[in-house]
Amino acid sequence: MKSKLLLAPLALMCAANIATASAKPEPQHSFIFEPKSRAVLCWIHENNNCGAVEYDPMSIEGPKGFPQGGARDGKIASGDNSSFYKLNEQSVDRWKKVPLTSGKNTFRWSLTQTHRTEKWEFFITKQDWNPNAPLTRASFDLKPFCERFDGGEMPAKDQIYFDCDVPQRTGYQVILGVWSIADTANAFYQVVDVDMQAK
Repeated sequence: MKSKLLLAPLALMCAANIATASAKPEPQHSFIFEPKSRAVLCWIHENNNCGAVEYDPMSIEGPKGFPQGGARDGKIASGDNSSFYKLNEQSVDRWKKVPLTSGKNTFRWSLTQTHRTEKWEFFITKQDWNPNAPLTRASFDLKPFCERFDGGEMPAKDQIYFDCDVPQRTGYQVILGVWSIADTANAFYQVVDVDMQAK
């Protein structure tokens, strides 16, 4: 009888641990929600077979310093973070594309955890990039088309809006957003697959 009484709490503890392990992890940090990033479209199951990012689209954190340093070529979409390696898969039809026009667009970066911020930057692929090859620095125009420097300040809100002038492009392009943290060696990476529409 005594052994049964001792086993009951142990069984409850095991059941609780199993439930916790199988529960959907709480997302952390940030993602680009407008236009919806590759990671967000995985999270809401409009992109499929995405791996870990389906449960945590906000933690794509890797070394800062792009394009001089930061995520290595071929690993840019994942922020050079091995947990999110599936995001580095690249072909013309691998990812859902969001319609976008050149010119003024608003980007919304949603934060689930704030950090002292060095800067925010947005890059876009060159018109003649190869959509069937891994993303590299050669794929992108390495001058940001939109940027903001925060000088180490903590974001005051959890929704950060950027009015950006997107360069003229046509067809499938990739926009890379990089949020560089001031007091760590890391940045958060998000890529947005867009179908550039004529105005």
